Amino acid sequence: MRPFLAHPFDDDKLHEECGVFGVIGMADASSFVALGLHALQHRGQEAGGIVTYDPEAGFCSARRFGYVRDNFTKADVMGTLPGTIGIGHVRYSTAGSKGATAIRDVQPFFGEFSMGGSAIAHNGNITNATALRKELIERGSIFQSSSDSECIIHLMARSMGRNIPDRMEEALRKVEGAFSIVAMTRTKLMGVRDALGVRPLVLGKLGDGWALSSETCALDIIGAEFIREIEPGEMVVISAEKGVQSHFPFRRLKSRGCIFEHVYFSRPDSILGGRSVYETRHQIGVELAKESPVDADLVCPVPDSGTPAAIGFSQQSGIPYAMGIIRNQYMGRTFIEPTEQIRNMGVRLKLNVNRALIKGKRVVLVDDSVVRGTTSRKIKDMILDAGAAEVHFRIASPPTSWPCFYGVDTPERSKLLAANMSEEEMREWIGVDSLKFVSLDGLYRAAGEVEGRNSKSPQYCDACFTGAYPVTPSDMIEKGFEMKAAE
Repeated sequence: MRPFLAHPFDDDKLHEECGVFGVIGMADASSFVALGLHALQHRGQEAGGIVTYDPEAGFCSARRFGYVRDNFTKADVMGTLPGTIGIGHVRYSTAGSKGATAIRDVQPFFGEFSMGGSAIAHNGNITNATALRKELIERGSIFQSSSDSECIIHLMARSMGRNIPDRMEEALRKVEGAFSIVAMTRTKLMGVRDALGVRPLVLGKLGDGWALSSETCALDIIGAEFIREIEPGEMVVISAEKGVQSHFPFRRLKSRGCIFEHVYFSRPDSILGGRSVYETRHQIGVELAKESPVDADLVCPVPDSGTPAAIGFSQQSGIPYAMGIIRNQYMGRTFIEPTEQIRNMGVRLKLNVNRALIKGKRVVLVDDSVVRGTTSRKIKDMILDAGAAEVHFRIASPPTSWPCFYGVDTPERSKLLAANMSEEEMREWIGVDSLKFVSLDGLYRAAGEVEGRNSKSPQYCDACFTGAYPVTPSDMIEKGFEMKAAE
């Protein structure tokens, strides 16, 4: 069965690849993992999987297409996942097959080694996966999926490490890219973050048990206390006997967390880098109002990701905030398979204009980003059809002009609007009265960097805006991708 995307008409957003979650020392661990994955569903709606371990049943797994709520709340599934330790994964495909996704690509992946089994779930992208895969296949490895994450299992199998954590360390030293990983053995829960900390991972505690998660919002849903972020380049090994053991298998580097986590990927109720994601997005709106003021009657968010920035813009500008666009909260995976006629309705299936509010008004629409620009054009048309006098766009991120190779589903550069047009050309193409993006310095200030972006040593990974890739995308260069010349 072909998986049905959550919003099949919205191809104009960047999508995170996935979310990871794991627990140890909790009775009925699979239920806690399912709750955590439910809280991380925004990071991947295509498929999900859970692996647990029970001394009597051994390693148990379930992988399904669709939402967590539709699969991992049923007794016939959850009853097959006993144990006090478990990990899980929600997926939106980047590397690996897309569209007609195979169940074999759904994580967590499992491997049986001489010292026992291990399961692994991975968020991010391995930028040298093609080269690694070729080398491993030439040496006899037999891959079961098209996912780059499976390379880690095969590298672990070839390691001579004395135990599974040692083997994981050795494997990850051969991996390039950006990743956060949760993994498990029969008695240990492990978490690893890449040396730059591009992808997020946090540690929580609940009673005598521990949890690892892509975001703090998933700790909240199970009632766990947020302890701290896993540091860039850190590996934690958690067991009932020794608690949390931490070490750094990689060379320590300056942190370069993904700035787009603050803009869009993370849930607004999460804490990232010691800062509320909501507060950062609110402050982006404040910066936008300072940098690009406009005479207007209403400030309206493009639901739901534009809401905090729209509130900030409204408060700073003094222009009233209003819900000019209403989202259909029930547009989901169970919707009818779209015919061509229904597809042509576009975003109208998901969003509807509050006509009584919009008519005759000069409207400022606040959205998180512009990727291809197709959705922006459709929303503009809807606002004008409702009788708006003027439409102005304010975008809560700089122009997205470079693809991401670190676990984000980004179109090739030729399809990115900002890579091919100036801001004025984009305004004309979308057909609005004005179009302005927050500046890169404004975005950094909103994220708490008072002096803005340090051009000599950027505080975040902002490659999607600047083309300054902190990790060389080796596989893509091999395929002909031309990186921006160093400044």
